Amino acid sequence: MGDEADVRQQLSARVAARRANLSAFLKRARPRRNRLANLSVAGSAVAAVMTAGPALGGKSFTATVQGSLGIEDSSTVWRVLCLVALLVSVAAAVATNLSKSRDLDGRVTAAETCNAELEGLETMLEFGQLPLQDAVKLYQQYVAKVPFVDEAAPAG
Repeated sequence: MGDEADVRQQLSARVAARRANLSAFLKRARPRRNRLANLSVAGSAVAAVMTAGPALGGKSFTATVQGSLGIEDSSTVWRVLCLVALLVSVAAAVATNLSKSRDLDGRVTAAETCNAELEGLETMLEFGQLPLQDAVKLYQQYVAKVPFVDEAAPAG
């Protein structure tokens, strides 16, 4: 019986170590995902605003901006607005594509799910609610969902 208790303890330590790695991953990935999403939304909105003024206001809008900024040539107003719209639109597109190419949303969701599953497994191991063989199988199933999170050796 002592061997099983030792193996159960080793598995518990491995679960705790994996959960720590998942928490560290989530601590880095969530803010990055949020920054990219915010940049995408804000960039798209600014690009729309930069093009909406001239599109809806026409020459009167351009004349107002030209007078407010003291610009000599009305074409400069159009150029500046179009350039700003272009730059923020490109930034929004890059942010969107970076997020999608790295599947940050999917990875964060998978890591959160795995962390919750491992928390349940940890509790069942702690209270002896699960045969060891079943616990090992569940551990393997759960961590297979997050191959992008490194596995560290348990402390001890």
